[in-house]
Amino acid sequence: QVQLVESGGGLVQPGGSLRLSCAASGSDFRIYAMGWYRQAPGKQRDLVATITSDNTTHYADSMKGRFTISRDNAKNTVYLQMNSLKPEDTAVYYCNADIGPESSDYVAAYWGQGTQVTVSS
Repeated sequence: QVQLVESGGGLVQPGGSLRLSCAASGSDFRIYAMGWYRQAPGKQRDLVATITSDNTTHYADSMKGRFTISRDNAKNTVYLQMNSLKPEDTAVYYCNADIGPESSDYVAAYWGQGTQVTVSS
């Protein structure tokens, strides 16, 4: 059983920074693409950024230049460095990963439980 556990959310003032982490735990699995999504109250869940197993990254337009996604494959962890935060960045941030067994080509999407990020003065 693979689990994704996020950490690093919290309250920050406008212009501040936060770093989110998401670690995958379990055994005998392989992680493919990883990513971050966010969902503000009353809105749909939107893409923030993704990163492939060979570190190719993709960002939603509003995050380019402010957010940086990275991963540590040895630690099965993906990070999201968020700078120049704005009140409109307030949302629950969810980690996502495509994961499959080492012995199979089967891949499934896994989600973390979400971590709240609040940007407010």
